Amino acid sequence: MISFFLSIAALLAGYFVYSKIVDRAFGADPGRTTPAVAINDGVDFVKLPFWKIFLIQFLNIAGLGPIFGAIAGALWGPAAFLWIVLGSVFAGGVHDYFSGMLSIRHGGASIPEVVGKYLGSGFQNFMRVFSVVVLVLVGVVFVTGPAGLMAGLTPGLMSKQIWIYIIFAYYVAATILPIDKLIGRIYPVFGILLLIMAVGVAGAIMLQGYKIPEITFANLHPKNLPIWPLMFITIACGAISGFHSTQSPIMARCVGNEKEGRSIFYGAMIAEGIIALIWAAAAIAFFGSTGELGKQMGAHGGQGWVVSTISKTLLGPVGGILAILGVVACPVTSGDTAFRSARLTIADVFGFKQGPIANRLAISIPLFAIGFALTLIDFNIIWRYFAWSNQTLAMIVLWAAAMYLAVNKKFFLIAAAPATFMTAVSVTYILVAPEGFKLATAIAYPAGIGAALAALALFLFAAKKKQATAGKVAAKAA
Repeated sequence: MISFFLSIAALLAGYFVYSKIVDRAFGADPGRTTPAVAINDGVDFVKLPFWKIFLIQFLNIAGLGPIFGAIAGALWGPAAFLWIVLGSVFAGGVHDYFSGMLSIRHGGASIPEVVGKYLGSGFQNFMRVFSVVVLVLVGVVFVTGPAGLMAGLTPGLMSKQIWIYIIFAYYVAATILPIDKLIGRIYPVFGILLLIMAVGVAGAIMLQGYKIPEITFANLHPKNLPIWPLMFITIACGAISGFHSTQSPIMARCVGNEKEGRSIFYGAMIAEGIIALIWAAAAIAFFGSTGELGKQMGAHGGQGWVVSTISKTLLGPVGGILAILGVVACPVTSGDTAFRSARLTIADVFGFKQGPIANRLAISIPLFAIGFALTLIDFNIIWRYFAWSNQTLAMIVLWAAAMYLAVNKKFFLIAAAPATFMTAVSVTYILVAPEGFKLATAIAYPAGIGAALAALALFLFAAKKKQATAGKVAAKAA
């Protein structure tokens, strides 16, 4: 139990201390005019109150990942607590902050355009395709999961397929309507519901005598799957998630003052880390061991059943339904903005103005058609490919942030260090994973570490070259 409280304290300390270091390194300027004020098109660029932006950002990024991912990650035991804390503070928070703030600095640009600015046109074009693919996968993942939970609440009345239709219909509306008309009105309510649900589960675990184990480095996975790199991919959204970088520009177009960025982008990541920590701890404590957790997940259909069982048992019938609704709202309100972000990304690539509704529909309808087709594929397969793609996307965004800092002669290690780590995670995973190259760990581990060191060396070389070029341009201008 002590480890759990210390982990919560460490997450809060990360926000109150480390986020200020990150903010100073970037150089947030309250005097700059933001895109929400300069452009203000009434559809995507709309200035919103700070508290609304925070709750929308929180819901945008807090999909199934910090709940389903944390429960799956809990199979490795309390070691998961360490990754949630360290990942959120030193990687996820940094990643989310820079993806939002760099978007603000570049007119609310989508993340592929931001990456292209600092890593070149090759990465820009790759990211344009890669990020849209990831966003569609996210939208699909965040349809099937909540549809299954809602079908469980309405047995015999509404099937999972009917709920998929309903959720898709909502996605269409949320994707094409002005951001302040639907998302800006209902997200704050769902955000509060999600926070209440998490606090309720955490409080019930402690008050009802369940024991949260202390942190250990031992691998407690029932199938003895390796911690490295599998746990770091499984617990994605609760520690660091590339998906977040696709969501931050949505809110970057609504921020009225750069000084709000630290609380909105870094703060929302810390809030998500707390959600992940609560569910990881609750999953282990409720079932008593990782072995029993794995056994019950396997017998009853995975994390959705775990969420339902824990919520109903700890909070009673009414509280359980409210908690499940909170878990449903969480992914649904990420799925809709995933499709919205995909629309904006494609629009940015082609310079396609999104004011006319016909233009929004022209991009959105094909995206929804592809997404609906993907719901017919096994959820677990989609999730595995999303998980790796997600962390690879985070890796690229962190390198872009590091390049921004290096070129501007700022403290680039705050982004380069987690970028190097995530390179090792992403490369190692795809080399050993069943959906990847299926190589032996004796090959994959050194190859992953070697790739990370090579990426760092290449970054340092490119950063030095960009600094020299920038210096020559400045000298000529003088």
